[in-house]
Amino acid sequence: MRLFVAVDLPDEARQAIAVRQKLWAGRLSKSKDGLKLIEPSRMHLTLLFIGEVPEARVPAIVESMNAPAGMAPFDVTFGGAGVFPPRGAPRVLWIGITDGAARLERLQHEIAERVRSVDIAFDDRPFHPHLTLGRWRGADRRRSRHVRHRRTGTEVLRRDVAALERSDRIACVRVTRATLYQSRLSSSGPAYTALAHANLSDSE
Repeated sequence: MRLFVAVDLPDEARQAIAVRQKLWAGRLSKSKDGLKLIEPSRMHLTLLFIGEVPEARVPAIVESMNAPAGMAPFDVTFGGAGVFPPRGAPRVLWIGITDGAARLERLQHEIAERVRSVDIAFDDRPFHPHLTLGRWRGADRRRSRHVRHRRTGTEVLRRDVAALERSDRIACVRVTRATLYQSRLSSSGPAYTALAHANLSDSE
């Protein structure tokens, strides 16, 4: 089973982010070619991507995730744009966190420790709080003999992203739980099923 842990977004936050998502995509001029936007209904703030896990190991993860989190609810504010990776041709357009990142990192660390405690391997790269808005595919991702043209396109894209707002308050979300999801991939896009919730307690 393909698993990940995320913070859910209320509809009003999704709608506010979707408005800015489309505005930013429109401002990327020609560099938006090949940019596939994430549907608002599928937006979530990923804390931990676990990946493929044998079905027999899933109950242990569910049990570990159903325990309350050791921290109180808190707010996170979304604002500003960026791309991954930091060098070369960008593959991901994201919206950042302008407030609440430290507490989000603390929650992510607790979730990672829970998964690690039941001997489940996962991608343990440093956590950078963000919400994915879209991914680039197509011509800029293919190999080409026209290296100079590809490099110029990448420079234009990074220049256009740098021109987007960086400190604007776009949406604020109250984080009250972390959710363990199963992700099923299909030609129509991913479908997510909630398997467990780690609720944040009122007292730390």
